[in-house]
Amino acid sequence: MARREHEIHPGSTQNNYDPITVRALFDEMSATYGVVNLVASFGFAARWRHQAVENLPFANGVHIVDLMSGMNELCHSISKYVTKNVCLTGVDFSPEMVSKARTDWPFVVENHLADIFKWDILSCSADVVVSSFGLKTFDGSQQHELAQRVARLLRPGGIFSFVEISVPPARLLQRLYLFYLIHVIPWIGKLFLGNPDNYRMLGFYAREFGCCRHFATCLREQGLEVVELSYFFGCATGVRGFKPIVNSSD
Repeated sequence: MARREHEIHPGSTQNNYDPITVRALFDEMSATYGVVNLVASFGFAARWRHQAVENLPFANGVHIVDLMSGMNELCHSISKYVTKNVCLTGVDFSPEMVSKARTDWPFVVENHLADIFKWDILSCSADVVVSSFGLKTFDGSQQHELAQRVARLLRPGGIFSFVEISVPPARLLQRLYLFYLIHVIPWIGKLFLGNPDNYRMLGFYAREFGCCRHFATCLREQGLEVVELSYFFGCATGVRGFKPIVNSSD
């Protein structure tokens, strides 16, 4: 599929993935992102978040890290499965998103305003690493660096799960889906008093991202066990797996 990024944004592809550009995008969308995301996805975004955390080992005392946590939307799904005796650390670099993040959950939530690539990670400190709908804003090299951070963050035996909107493989559905992402969702954003150009950029990111396959490869290169998942005919994809426990005597 030919790239037509000039139709989306006048800048270069490299500039579109610059952290300053992405941060400004989400800061501006923060006032409308939650409702537009729910309405524009016909509720599927919420369902995919639930599926991303379903059956994860949320035992007593676990430490969960939510990367690109936004307004803590994933906490709603996690709250269906956890007890009070867990702690969640949310990490996001958008000040506006973090300022609007809910913290009144039945478990401890600590939000950190930080760029994941600059955040001072404590190695092997997370039992579970999760993330929803943040991967598409990373290019290939950034996904490789993110995989390194995930591997470092997880304790041996720790679990991870990511989900992201994706381009479905079926040609007809792909055309309809991309048309909806690039042309209809910006109109919905405008309807809710958002900037349509911002929501048009989300279509650009989704198209360039494709699916989670590259990120899955990056995770495997870090020695993690990975299963690739597909939701609703590939309109969203995910990766789930764990960090193997290495026997020091081997």
